[in-house]
Amino acid sequence: MVVETVICRAREHPFDVKVYLRLPVPAGQFHRPVADFPRRGFGAHRLHGRAGFRQAVRGQARPVCPLRSEAPSGRLVGSLTAMLAAGAEHASDLDIFRSSPALFGQLPSNATVSRFFERTVTNPELFGYGFETLTRELRTRAWNAAGATNPALAATAADPLVIDIDATLVTSHSDKENVAGTYKRGYGVAPFIASCDYGAGNGSGEILAAVLRPGNAGANSAEDHIRVFHTATAQLPESFFTATGALAGEKVLVRTDSAGASRKFLWHLHRLGVQFTTSYTLPFGKAHMVDWISDKQYWQPALDQTGNDRTDAWVINATDVIPITDYPPGTKLFLRAEPLHPGAQPSLLDTDGHRITAFLTNSPRWHGPFLDARHRARGRCENRVKTLKNTGLGKLPFDFAANQAWANIVALAFNLVSWLQLAALPDGHHAKAWDIKRWRYRLFTTAGKIITRARRTQLLLPETAPEKDLLKLLLENTNRLRQLLLARSG
Repeated sequence: MVVETVICRAREHPFDVKVYLRLPVPAGQFHRPVADFPRRGFGAHRLHGRAGFRQAVRGQARPVCPLRSEAPSGRLVGSLTAMLAAGAEHASDLDIFRSSPALFGQLPSNATVSRFFERTVTNPELFGYGFETLTRELRTRAWNAAGATNPALAATAADPLVIDIDATLVTSHSDKENVAGTYKRGYGVAPFIASCDYGAGNGSGEILAAVLRPGNAGANSAEDHIRVFHTATAQLPESFFTATGALAGEKVLVRTDSAGASRKFLWHLHRLGVQFTTSYTLPFGKAHMVDWISDKQYWQPALDQTGNDRTDAWVINATDVIPITDYPPGTKLFLRAEPLHPGAQPSLLDTDGHRITAFLTNSPRWHGPFLDARHRARGRCENRVKTLKNTGLGKLPFDFAANQAWANIVALAFNLVSWLQLAALPDGHHAKAWDIKRWRYRLFTTAGKIITRARRTQLLLPETAPEKDLLKLLLENTNRLRQLLLARSG
């Protein structure tokens, strides 16, 4: 039996996509139709395509994809986005879609894709601005479709939208533009990733910006932190900006590791009114000051990510004990103490067998354990970076400027699944915590068969399909959201 991997797209709506494995059904095998859906398709593009995805892409990508182009810009960018979301890693992987023209229609050739990325090299700033505007429009529509779970509605000074900024390394196996030796003795580029965090159980979060840098770029560059911050905030919905176009900084919290603790970057955030929480490396010269507050009776029990007290970790506000100079007013220093992990070597700051770590924040909230738990949740951004590499960022196929355009499309593919989790799944659903790799295996590869009966297209799934209920739920919710978005657009 031959198994054919396909992503089915209706010819009349080139961004309504469904991803599945199509199997020839042996005689006598029983399938029950668990969902009846229109020809316009299933999946993430069912929501965004019908809400104007194609028109938005065409309008913003027009400067780098002229009207005389053989493939419309919307179809080209959308096809690459769906390809990466389905698991591809190279631009040439589009031939899998192209091999089924009856399902996908006429897709751009490899030469057309190549010319598209050549145009991004000619006008990189123009393409970058157009893509930022496009992503902002799509994010606004997806968040509005989420209703009560819209992250923009929940963002306040007490509970701001969290933006994680972190640098990573991508290895290059050939000599390319701006590829250089890295601090880990590798060879490649050093992207800066900005992502927003919905919180545990609310989805995997989104990628706001993926800014490529040479491999020898430092992780603690204040200029690069500022650049990626403004690239990320430019893609937030209008509710994060005032009537004059200024960023409503109190609704945003920037979370970084110790590389983001530079005074220049934190002063820049302070002037914009943006909250921050960043890891801080205590100078060894201040180690004796930790001894002054080592008595745990002055510390508060730390919280885990579910909000429960821990019995073996503590937090204290050490701002009045350990002075910090030349930082923005309102900056507070918190210390965290927890037992050394087995095999860990103690440092000069580690007392009583406890590891002492520190972070800085200007948050208006003062409850140390809460601020500590929120800061330690920064580890979730590492998973988003890993998933982004598995979606196409790990293999950069072009020169530097074209690779930046490729990274933008990779981020859009990542967000496509994130928006589906946010807008089409109810609160507490187990699939909200899945990353793209698990979606591909558990959902996109579900065996199914499409038939046409009474002028309607039906998807037949095996009774034993583990995620058939999830597929049915997504079909129903995306159809409901599509009708809602169309009604709002008039």
